[in-house]
Amino acid sequence: MIIEELYREHWPLVCGFLLRRTRDPHLAEDLAQETFVKATRAMLGWRGENPAAWLLAIARNVLLDHVRRRRVELALPDPDELGVPSIGAGALEVRDALDRLPPQHRRLLELVYLEGFSMVEVAAMTGKKHNTIKTAVWRARAAFAETYGAP
Repeated sequence: MIIEELYREHWPLVCGFLLRRTRDPHLAEDLAQETFVKATRAMLGWRGENPAAWLLAIARNVLLDHVRRRRVELALPDPDELGVPSIGAGALEVRDALDRLPPQHRRLLELVYLEGFSMVEVAAMTGKKHNTIKTAVWRARAAFAETYGAP
């Protein structure tokens, strides 16, 4: 597969992934372009595995590099000013319930609910079909509910 085909086929996925994380369309497009530049340079090392997963991994690294380069530190407002509740025992109970799940369930829930990946992106990263991921997430949520003690 040549880089032009990768670009045409996977630009929306890569750009969408970056847009959800940056919430800035211009920055997302810049980072997506950088992702494809890095992919072009890395083509010789690519073994032909799942191209979407490979590109999303590069995009994630490009985003992390961008965040590290910026090193902008803003003073955080007081949580009371934002109306944000403090982390309580409930958050710790959720984390404990997640830790007691089988690794595949825990990882799926973390990817979708904590890291913000869509089920389409998780499917692309794992090389599985979207419906397979939907079913796996449903099962993981059921296992979490049982572990957490929810009805």
